[in-house]
Amino acid sequence: MRFDLTDLRLFLSVHESGTITEAARRCHITTASASERIKGMEDVLGVLLLNRSHRGVQLTPAGRTLLHHASVVVQQMERMHGDLGQYSAGIKGHVRLLGNTSACNEHLPALLGTFLKHNPDISIDLEERTSTDITDLIRQGMADIGLVADSADLHDLQTFPVAEDRLVVITGPGYAEAIPNPVSLAQISHLDFAGLVAGSALQEHIAAHSRQAGRQLHYRVRVRSIDAVCRMAGNAIGIGIVPLAAAKRHRRALKLNMIELTDAWACRNLVLCVRDSDQLPAYVTALMQHILAPQ
Repeated sequence: MRFDLTDLRLFLSVHESGTITEAARRCHITTASASERIKGMEDVLGVLLLNRSHRGVQLTPAGRTLLHHASVVVQQMERMHGDLGQYSAGIKGHVRLLGNTSACNEHLPALLGTFLKHNPDISIDLEERTSTDITDLIRQGMADIGLVADSADLHDLQTFPVAEDRLVVITGPGYAEAIPNPVSLAQISHLDFAGLVAGSALQEHIAAHSRQAGRQLHYRVRVRSIDAVCRMAGNAIGIGIVPLAAAKRHRRALKLNMIELTDAWACRNLVLCVRDSDQLPAYVTALMQHILAPQ
């Protein structure tokens, strides 16, 4: 079985675009060449990868299996090129670190600042993801260290406690609605919210639990950072749900009211997770120990 990276990237593009013609355009090859490559893959495997119709293409079960493996292979190749490229610039170690919204906004900035200051030959690729995505990527070997909420599925991973990651409701001093303290999401779901843009890890977490409760939250404004959510709430644009650490940090300057959120999913702890700490390179272990050291 011989597939090259062009074949795999083409197949990923077919899935994303829904048509072979558009995938060919994105991959800078002709439609005929793209069709021939897909057909060649099907001939080698002996199965159909795509169901074709005048409306486009859809993946068969075999196609979905190939999609998963193609994604892993392409990501690993891109990561390899990126990691090796660092060494030409004098870098001796590169760490891929994944964190949920709270980790990336509240816990990691200061820690990474001190670590990188004392380790100039190490670089870090920090990416915000949902806790579920992070644990999956750690299991696949696509990242070195993850910082996630302990509500995520952590089986088969080594975990180490980092900090409390409780979520709270915040309102500004001019907010007119009376909100009990403590309160559940169901009790406030009818109010206007200030939240993060769709796709952020914290926003996905809140949205998933509101859907499970059969609630649809209404957002007056969506912004790109927790700090901005706090400022919006402080100006009485809407109420916000943010990590306790962020609420405490902005409480005095913005005169925020903090309200305990009673839902179980809001009572979280932040944990560090890895596949096997004994197999980590020394520079990854050094960062891990720095994150876990008492502050």
